[in-house]
Amino acid sequence: MSIKKLSIVIPAYNEAATIHLILNKVIAVNLLNNIQKEIIIVNDCSTDATKQVIEEYIANHKESDIRLFNQEFNQGKGAALHKGISLATGEYLIIQDADLEYDPEEYNILLKPVINGFADVVYGSRFVGGRPHRILFFWHTIGNKFLTALSNMFTNLNLSDMETCYKLFDTKTIQSIKLKEKRFGFEPEVTAKISRVPKIRIYEVGISYYGRTYEEGKKIGWKDGFRAIWCILKYNIG
Repeated sequence: MSIKKLSIVIPAYNEAATIHLILNKVIAVNLLNNIQKEIIIVNDCSTDATKQVIEEYIANHKESDIRLFNQEFNQGKGAALHKGISLATGEYLIIQDADLEYDPEEYNILLKPVINGFADVVYGSRFVGGRPHRILFFWHTIGNKFLTALSNMFTNLNLSDMETCYKLFDTKTIQSIKLKEKRFGFEPEVTAKISRVPKIRIYEVGISYYGRTYEEGKKIGWKDGFRAIWCILKYNIG
């Protein structure tokens, strides 16, 4: 598979303290086969200095292909991803959180199954492989594995980490899917809908995970877990 450009979609909400660090990492990555990078940041109406920090960063890195879109009001991570996906022009796109939990150096790990002609979609799993994984919340891990198992029961996929941030999609395929969930329900919804695409080839690779505590800025909570269960049922049965 020949890929000329990878779109990197970054939803951001109140990430002024770390957004420059993740952008540095994204820019520093040398992609396989000299694939070019298009960075699309969607600022979800942050209440801190995220917008100003990004604008200053773009002004200081004019050699990089970085675009910023500012939501008019806060709508949630899913809504930010919908906008970013719609703006993507690369043959493939990957989702990147604005924090430092995932390592952009591992883009190439996700790209390999596509470049080698095996995959259309690649999920990066935090639960397989021998890469670094920060030890944090027991019940979060149990919750993630439960949600993944429940999703798998309906999709008939054998994913190990449905809730992962790192998802690599064929851009035209993901743009053709009508997505509705505006918050963290994006993960189960997109998994349900992508699994129904005829002859879609879905792969999974092991990735690192440098998780954050709530004091460090983690935003997802137990209410989002219940929403995820509802989304699994809605988008697989409805």
